[in-house]
Amino acid sequence: MTAPALSVEALCVEFRTRSGIVHALDNVSFTVGKGETIAIVGESGSGKSVTAYAVMGILDPAGRVTAGRAMLGDLDLLAATPGQLAEVRGRNIAMIFQNPRTALNPIRRVGRQIADVLIRHGKLTRKAAAAAAVEMLRAVGITDPARRAKSYPFEMSGGMCQRVMIAIALAAKPSLLIADEPTTGLDVTTQAVIMDLIGDLAQKLGMATIFITHDLALAGQRASRIVVMHAGHVIETASTKELFANPRHPYTAELIAATPDSATSLEALAAIPGALPDLRRADLPPCRYSERCTRKTERCTQPLPRAAPNASHLVACWNPLPARSIETANVSAA
Repeated sequence: MTAPALSVEALCVEFRTRSGIVHALDNVSFTVGKGETIAIVGESGSGKSVTAYAVMGILDPAGRVTAGRAMLGDLDLLAATPGQLAEVRGRNIAMIFQNPRTALNPIRRVGRQIADVLIRHGKLTRKAAAAAAVEMLRAVGITDPARRAKSYPFEMSGGMCQRVMIAIALAAKPSLLIADEPTTGLDVTTQAVIMDLIGDLAQKLGMATIFITHDLALAGQRASRIVVMHAGHVIETASTKELFANPRHPYTAELIAATPDSATSLEALAAIPGALPDLRRADLPPCRYSERCTRKTERCTQPLPRAAPNASHLVACWNPLPARSIETANVSAA
């Protein structure tokens, strides 16, 4: 089997706050293959972005990794030194953030910000990097890139700033891209353009992509495999086709039922009952969904089951929904 582009194993993260320790991530594990696009989905507060920040080594000072590994090739990102992380960030692994206006430097021209990456990781001269920055802006679909390279972020629209963020992230041609809610705040048309752009460039570069979103429908359109998170746990992982046709975890089924599509009326949408648990609690149950779950049994008070390492459909649940064939599920959905 080919080694994955990234392998996250048993990642645990906590935050120290004035009101107590927040147990943000508990035993989070997943992989993304070389050239593969996966999506990490879940409600706000489920730990999607915290997972990405931990992998990138950019957690808030109040946060700390308490256990786990994140293997990028032979390098454990969680145990890497600041110097090692500085070498791989931008060159081997890059990230697109939710809000490009806050991620971009407001007092540096956008061309200079792209050129900085190329000088740092591409070993280019300042003149060559400036020319390459213009070509990167052209590659992400910005018209008149030579003129726009001299613009400041506040002179550009949200969609254009997001394109600049993509250009910065892909400037050094990384092997892995993390896109954290890359279409937040954009209109529907611009969202589609940005997602098409990321997908096309990922395919062209043979790049692995982790797409973080709360939009399950968008994840279904863009990813080959989906990782579902709830309250800091990975509760289900499967191929996109299998997950939609045959959700096994009750939370996944609730997410799908709450996701609008063209074939579903608004009246048919069902809200997910309850709310995420308070992650500062010392008595968090082994299954953090159990207090919202209608399938809860006495067994749910035990530590979550471990799936077989080579299983294609992973479910962290003692009482999962019955398995159905994809053909039966499609007939039922029709």
